[in-house]
Amino acid sequence: MPQPARRPSPLDRFDEKQFYLDEFRNKTLLFAVLAEDLKSERDYDDLAAIVRALLPNDTRVIIAVGSVTGQDGERIVARLKRRLGPMIFGEELPGVDASRRSRLLIYNPIDAAAFESSEAATSLLARIWNTLRSVPLFIGVGSFGNRQALRMFAKEIACRLRVHKLVLLEPEGGLIGADGKRLSFMDEATLAALLDAGEAEWTGLSGRLETVEAVRAALLAGVANVNLCSLEGAASELFTYEGSGTLFTLQDYCTVERLCIDDYEEVEQLIARGQREGVLKPRGTDDIAKLIVNGYGAIVGAHHLAGICSLLITEEYRHAGAGEITNLYTMTRFKGEGVGIRLLNRILADARAAQLSYVFATTTEERAQGFFERQGFRRVERDQVPASKWQSYEADRLQRVVVFRHDLCS
Repeated sequence: MPQPARRPSPLDRFDEKQFYLDEFRNKTLLFAVLAEDLKSERDYDDLAAIVRALLPNDTRVIIAVGSVTGQDGERIVARLKRRLGPMIFGEELPGVDASRRSRLLIYNPIDAAAFESSEAATSLLARIWNTLRSVPLFIGVGSFGNRQALRMFAKEIACRLRVHKLVLLEPEGGLIGADGKRLSFMDEATLAALLDAGEAEWTGLSGRLETVEAVRAALLAGVANVNLCSLEGAASELFTYEGSGTLFTLQDYCTVERLCIDDYEEVEQLIARGQREGVLKPRGTDDIAKLIVNGYGAIVGAHHLAGICSLLITEEYRHAGAGEITNLYTMTRFKGEGVGIRLLNRILADARAAQLSYVFATTTEERAQGFFERQGFRRVERDQVPASKWQSYEADRLQRVVVFRHDLCS
């Protein structure tokens, strides 16, 4: 007898890109790119792919295209119409009016000096809105003296219109630290420190001081967040947990809070990801649900979930004065950013408030083992934690697991 079709679970439906698209729905994103950086068909395709993902999502898109080599604006517009237009509108976009009349409204000349006059600035901003009322895409093209002039121009648009996100598309991509690693996140205080005399040189960022200045100016003027990435890496930066560039926020980049129910579906997917990577222990949906309702999330900016962790206190654990730290997982792009330490500190504080005698954690992953040791946990034998932990425990994993314990009372 044929089995009835299984109802899809949230795990089946999950698409991390969709989570980011949900964030951008009914919002406006502003991209700034130099015309000289659009060199190949691949460059146009990368830009068009992002626009095609955003427009059917009820997201408004503004693209400021600037030339710094004196290219004629009308020629740039003609090239964009010829090369970018078909890539965006070559196939029907659900919910987007792609009529010839609407498409003609998209491309507009912009004056690099518009914000030197309140009247000119008002005229430009009104033209942008009038365009977006008809079709959710505005492409402005102008001639600028240099890349910094385009950055600051985009900053002015972003601040005056209070866009949801400003994205600076530059060939160098995100910032790279002195250790050669990408800096995934920075807040305004860190940017201010970088601008102190000699600090940028010491950290290897002296060549990008103008970028740092423009980003900080945008944050101070009211832009909620700024992304700096390459055109090639823009999709990864906007739509995936790995990212490719640097996200800048005004306030402290990371806060830890109890998970809310609207986070749960995303957290389930993050746990599933950690299980596939072998970082987290495989668990059934019922066990995962019990962990999530006792979970914490590290939030970067206002909405980016950077990591998760749970404090599990069963009746058996409470009787022993113990709590288990479990499901500690940091997104790929946040590793090394101190997210795990913040999650752990919050859990230790709550464990003390609950008057627990100790907390413990188990792991088979070497990186996690090193993390717990650096945070003052000590390796113990399995009998140093509640025996109920090992009931129905997977035999193969039991042979590899390492137990860490942290006493809360001396």
